[in-house]
Amino acid sequence: MKLNIITLLLLTTVLSSCSSSNEQKEKPGTRLKGTWKLVSGTKVSKGLTTFTDYTKDQQMIKIINDTHFAFLRHNIKPDAEGKNKFDAGGGRYQLAGDQYTEFLDYYNDRNWEGKKFTFKVTIKNDTLIQTGIEKIEASGIDQTITEKYLKVNEK
Repeated sequence: MKLNIITLLLLTTVLSSCSSSNEQKEKPGTRLKGTWKLVSGTKVSKGLTTFTDYTKDQQMIKIINDTHFAFLRHNIKPDAEGKNKFDAGGGRYQLAGDQYTEFLDYYNDRNWEGKKFTFKVTIKNDTLIQTGIEKIEASGIDQTITEKYLKVNEK
């Protein structure tokens, strides 16, 4: 009986130490990596709050790997003039704790290109929330944004 209890305690200790070491080996940005679909965004600018549902008239994804991010956005239906709108950008990023900094190395608007933006990120299950300030003096932009993304399942 004593041998069974000692064996059980030893086995429990070994199994708990194995799971802890696996968790410690996970790199900080592992959960951030992948493809994320933007579902909603809130923008606060000059005291006005604007909410956008990105599941209706447009779609956007953000792809994050070990060192870089990229985003791609387009409208679902052509606009009144029959044109499809497309927007994309990307660059390097750094992650320190919950502080995620994007360096927008590539973008179609030169006022935004070359800028850095720092966000607080939280990930819960398949949801990424990103909040931060976008400030572009040349364009008169000074706004706080909160974006909600859902992880795209890999097939």
